Amino acid sequence: MNVQITSRKFKAKDGLKAEITEQLKSLEKFNDDIIDANVILSYTHLKDSIKTVEINLNIPGKTLTATETAEEYVIALPKTISKLQKQLKTLKSKRIAKTR
Repeated sequence: MNVQITSRKFKAKDGLKAEITEQLKSLEKFNDDIIDANVILSYTHLKDSIKTVEINLNIPGKTLTATETAEEYVIALPKTISKLQKQLKTLKSKRIAKTR
């Protein structure tokens, strides 16, 4: 899986990039066909900023998207990954139902 991390209006630290890559690797147990993942990190307002994590997963025939906002990227990232896990599980169950 190719991972592309884009940080808007700032430069992401290596620790954050490593955390993102590690958590995205956990999605491979739900679907081995993930081609690539595009992660977009952004924030609004300099004071009391709200941080947004958006992840786009490309798998054959579909693009899955999840977005989450929080006070910190470390808080928003697991919630976004959780949303993608639900989408991948749903996709897998639909695939299994079609073959029956």
